[in-house]
Parts: sequence; structure tokens; C-alpha cells
Amino acid sequence: WNYGVDTGFYPLGSCTMKYNPKTNERHAALKGFAAAHPLLPAALCQGALRLMFELERDLAEITGLDAVTLQPAAGAQGELTGMLIVHAWHRSRGKQRTRILIPDTAHGTNPASAALCGYTPVPVPSDERGIIAPAVVEGLMDERTAGIMITNPNTLGLFEENIREIARIVHERGGLVYGDGANMNAVMGVVKPGAIGVDILHLNLHKTFSTPHGGGGPGAGPVAVRKDLARFLPVPRVVEAGGICELRDDYPDSVGRILGFHGHFGILVRAYAYIRSMGPDGLARASRLAVLNANYVRERLKGTLHLAYDRPCMHECVFSDRNQQAAGIATLDMAKRLMDYGYHPPTIYFPLIVHGAIMIEPTETETKEELDRFIEAFEAIVREARDNPQLLRDAPHVCRVRRLDETEAARNPCLTG
Repeated sequence: WNYGVDTGFYPLGSCTMKYNPKTNERHAALKGFAAAHPLLPAALCQGALRLMFELERDLAEITGLDAVTLQPAAGAQGELTGMLIVHAWHRSRGKQRTRILIPDTAHGTNPASAALCGYTPVPVPSDERGIIAPAVVEGLMDERTAGIMITNPNTLGLFEENIREIARIVHERGGLVYGDGANMNAVMGVVKPGAIGVDILHLNLHKTFSTPHGGGGPGAGPVAVRKDLARFLPVPRVVEAGGICELRDDYPDSVGRILGFHGHFGILVRAYAYIRSMGPDGLARASRLAVLNANYVRERLKGTLHLAYDRPCMHECVFSDRNQQAAGIATLDMAKRLMDYGYHPPTIYFPLIVHGAIMIEPTETETKEELDRFIEAFEAIVREARDNPQLLRDAPHVCRVRRLDETEAARNPCLTG
């Protein structure tokens, strides 16, 4: 009923419910930030503009790209911005391309973002190892195709190790490589996407850079681009001249304004504080610990649950309910029962290419002792599925609200107290 990321474990897969340091909240609440009106003249908000200018530089350094916009208000809006830039770049070269390649392990908003920009999404099947084979991309990348949207690490928690070769193929065929950086929490400080062929990348500050996430927002989805694409970034842009920061609109090739004002500024403050307090070594350590924790869970549970891809993972590992189906137990039953053990359920039934998926992402701040307790709870649930399956079908038993009719709730939501 009252569960928080600082009081309990969120193994929440693709949403990355990582700990949000309280000090970041205090910084975001500073009156000069929290009470600043978005239409203040530059002379009266130099602190806010300076923070934005420096955050853009920090994100450019982290991603290995050259220019950044902080304007998009969420990851999906970052994707839309990226696709608008892809479209503008091709148009500036006199090209009209109509297709975008999207792997089956991409985030679900990718095809929607591409379609909003007039592109036809073309699915790219992953291979038996859960990644994209260059030969498949080569067969699909033609003169009609504007590029590829590739999530790396992908939604199976696996690193697309062929990314350099894929990027080479796409570039040789006149396309751009868009990187969905929503899973950057596994590689920040370790891998620079710009150095491995990515041209455009969005980041989820509300995930990777430790700012509150969940319940529909708020969010922030900055977009980083290589140097020759910077002219297409949204306006206004933050610039510095003579030690003074200001917002400028005089970029004739810009895709225009993406948001009424400049993103969710409080999220930018939190991300800036997180990056500056962690430093390069701290960010890299956080990534390595996230990968370590996910692989520890994978190794401990792979004999208990069916492991979709039995190979080292990055920030998350994906199991399924295949071993429990004989007893009539599904992923949903195990997730509901996990609540009785005091844990928020992980993401379930995603990614879609794994039937009955159970996606577990422990994040870097969980201790081995906490992970052991979580693993033991899952082991107990699997034993119960074998010995007393009805117990799982009736779960949860100790929550304030029991199992709901989720279809009815989705179709007829109660929106009042």
C-alpha cells in the first residue's frame, strides 16, 4: 500500500526504479530553481541556464556525441525528436526515404515514433542469441530505408555486440543509426555510443540518471547528436557568449520547438546533481554493479525459472513461466504471489518475443543480502507452484487490494477518489 524505492526492492525491469538520492531532491527544491518562471529574461536566470548548458556538455561527453538538446519531456518524445532529425537530414540532402528498421527487441515506442514521422517500421528479427545479425540488416537496408532504431543493450538485457558492423552497413547505404538509450544505465561511463557508430541517441534522465520515475512521469528525454546533425536540434538552444548564457532561436534548419518550455527543469537539476556527485568513475562503477547484480540473479535463478537466453546479460535478465505451465501457473500468478513476500513484482510479459516473460532488473544499489532474499522468495514461490498451485492462483493474500479484473480496470477506469 505504501511502498517506496528507498524502503523496498523494485526489480522493475524496463522502468529501472533506481534509488533517488535525497540530496538531489533538496537541490531541485532550491527556490532559485523551483520558483523560476520559464519566461524570465536570461539576465535573471543565469544559474538555471548555466546548469542546462553544463548538463548538455556532460551528456555529450558521456554519450561520445557532440551536441545535446534537453527539451524533450520524455523518452518517447526524445525518440520523436530523433526521428524528426533523421527526416530533416535526408530532406536536406534531397532524399525521400520511407522506411525505418526496428529490431524485435526494441522498446515499444520506437515504431510509434517512426510512424508519427511518416516512416513505415520494418521489423528486424533477432537471432538465436537474442541480438541482431549484420547479414539481416544488410538484406533489409535499401535505398528506401532511412536508417535503424536500435536499443542497446536491448530489451532482453543483451548487448548488441554487432553494433559497429551494423552501423557500417547502414552508413554505407546512406542511412542513420538512431540509438534508443533508455538502457544506458548498463553502460554509462563504460561505452560511448557515439564511438561505436550511433548518430543520434536519446537518454532517459528519469531512469539512468537517478531521478524519480513511475506513475506516468515526470520525465526527461534529452537527445544527443553527432556534429553535422546539430543544426537540426530543436530551438531554442542554450548558448554561451562572453560568459553569459542565453536561449537562441536563430537556427533555420531546426526541426522547431518540441515542447512549450524547456523540458521538466526539476528533472534536469536532479540529473546534473547526480552526474556531478558521481563523477566519471562513479558512473562507470554504477554501470558495472548493475551488470554484476543482474548476472548474479540470472545465475542463481536459471535452474529455478526458465532462462530465455542462457548467456551473460547486462542490466536485466529475462526468464519465463515455461517450467510452471504444466502446473497451470502463469507469470501473472508468480508476480502476484511475490507481493505476499513483500516485493514489488518485476516487469512481466515484456519483451513480447519471450512468451510469459519475467524481466528482472535489480539496479546497482541493491546489496547481495537483498538479492539473496529476493531469490529465496522466488525459489519458494516455484516450490509452491509445484506443491500448492491454488495458493498462487489466489494471490496476493496480504495486500490491501486483492487481485483485480485488469481488463475491466483498463476499459472502465475509476478516475475519482
